[in-house]
Amino acid sequence: MGKKPRWGRDIGFLFRKLIINYHRFFHGDYVNSDGRRLLEEILRMIIYEHPEYKRRIYKIRRDPSLYNILKLGEDIVGPRIYEWVEEGINPFYY
Repeated sequence: MGKKPRWGRDIGFLFRKLIINYHRFFHGDYVNSDGRRLLEEILRMIIYEHPEYKRRIYKIRRDPSLYNILKLGEDIVGPRIYEWVEEGINPFYY
């Protein structure tokens, strides 16, 4: 069984910022220019810490959809990323 990679705390914090501020950083389920800046910072940090994710990051850079970002985010922060999506899309989620 392989070891689960350890992620830096700041990557998780930036992912949370990107997802919770959905209406600010996304347009039509794709990142806008402000979201792209934040996403590139996250991806740069991931490549620095875990170069084995380079191919996956290449795919996200070519198609920066919410679906692809959530697949990577699930590896990093786990299933709570979907709670963040609900909080970002519907701020009155209970």
